[in-house]
Amino acid sequence: MKTIAIIGAGYGGLRAAEILIKKSGDKDFSILLIDQNPYHYMQTEVYGYIAGRFELSDIVIDLKRFSRGLGENVTFLQEKVTNIDAKHKIITTEQNQIGYDYAIIAVGAKTNFFSFIEGAKEHTHGIKSLQRAFAFRQAFEQRIAMKLQNSRLKRAGDLHIAIAGAGLSGVEVAAEMAYTLEKYKKILSNEGKNIKISLIDAANSVLPGMHPYLIEVTQKRLEKLGVEILTERFISQITNRYIKFKDGAKIDFDFVIFTAGIEGASLIEDLDVPKNKINQVLPEKNLEIPNMKDVFVIGDCAQISDKEGNILPPTAQVAEKSAAYVAEVIINREKGESTPPLKTSIDGLFIALGGKYAVGILFDRIKVEGYLAYILKKAITLFYRYGLELKVNAGYKKRTLQTT
Repeated sequence: MKTIAIIGAGYGGLRAAEILIKKSGDKDFSILLIDQNPYHYMQTEVYGYIAGRFELSDIVIDLKRFSRGLGENVTFLQEKVTNIDAKHKIITTEQNQIGYDYAIIAVGAKTNFFSFIEGAKEHTHGIKSLQRAFAFRQAFEQRIAMKLQNSRLKRAGDLHIAIAGAGLSGVEVAAEMAYTLEKYKKILSNEGKNIKISLIDAANSVLPGMHPYLIEVTQKRLEKLGVEILTERFISQITNRYIKFKDGAKIDFDFVIFTAGIEGASLIEDLDVPKNKINQVLPEKNLEIPNMKDVFVIGDCAQISDKEGNILPPTAQVAEKSAAYVAEVIINREKGESTPPLKTSIDGLFIALGGKYAVGILFDRIKVEGYLAYILKKAITLFYRYGLELKVNAGYKKRTLQTT
């Protein structure tokens, strides 16, 4: 039986495990799912969590039960991987050394707190990790509670949330926070007048590089929600009190959420492999890592292009598609068959814009916005979560039977 180690339990890692088990008939492969955390973090839903609309249980999935639900050939290991020796096919963790036949790196990405922005990491909240998202929500809810109790705040009751980065994550967070704060303003009356959200980006529009339709609808929605949009503004410094721009201007804030960019996760930094400027692996056309035979890379930690050579954005959809492709490569390799290079694209993209409102585009031509787009986005999320929960519930029942 061949051992396949999947490092990272994000969208791509879970999808790879599911497909490998399903297509192998539960007989050919032993799957090791390795992650330093005991849960799968649904980052695509974090905008609702930090705004207080979703609970922790809505954005995490227990990995032990999920793995158990896939069958006896899947084992979850909660360990942090520190090195991969492709020559000897050994994965080193902080606790063990693990042999493998194939390895899939699916460790995702982390927030890129750009070194040229002084104080970015120290004085902002990121959302790529559950811990940082939780810390922001806790601090935010504490501040709102203080306002509800009419406590004296440091700037006459002002509450200013700045979001650095107007890409997909930034606009979703800004819209959901603005929608949530509108409800608080009704409760807080005069105290709520000074609550403000600013969305900042160095580009000349929100959602830089995306379809013009998405940009236009998103811009209008944010403006309607009262979000202050500051484009073509270059941040040079963030302190615990203010954001300073390169032109010398400053704005005060209470919280800064940093969504300005990503970079490959820490494990990627330590691998001596070809990488781009944001620390993503530059893989072969079959997503195998150069000079690391039988080691593949998927999702946000890899630079993945479409069939025309355009670099695809780091989305859950791309992670899952790359996972399905690598699973096919491994299965074919075991059969002695080759696999054509990856040819993929974005089928569609939906953006949550606060409350029951969203915008989306399918196959680059079908445009939808408002409540209908919200329903479609929600259906996709619920379908994904339902599939995971089926595995979790199956794993729970198996564990219960074993202990009774």
